[in-house]
Amino acid sequence: MRVTTEQDRCVGSGQCAMLSPEVFDQDDAGLVVVLQQEPGEDLRAGVLQAVDLCPSRSLHVEG
Repeated sequence: MRVTTEQDRCVGSGQCAMLSPEVFDQDDAGLVVVLQQEPGEDLRAGVLQAVDLCPSRSLHVEG
């Protein structure tokens, strides 16, 4: 699994950081930061939920 983001589309809702704090965080402006671009399978469910609930659709998962 590979996680990427389009930070210019992020609206700073922070749902990703709440749902999967091991993989996502927010910078000083509140925009998403990917902490782990290739997280382990044990984190898949949280990452996929974060992607599904992202209001700006700025998170992407491959694999």
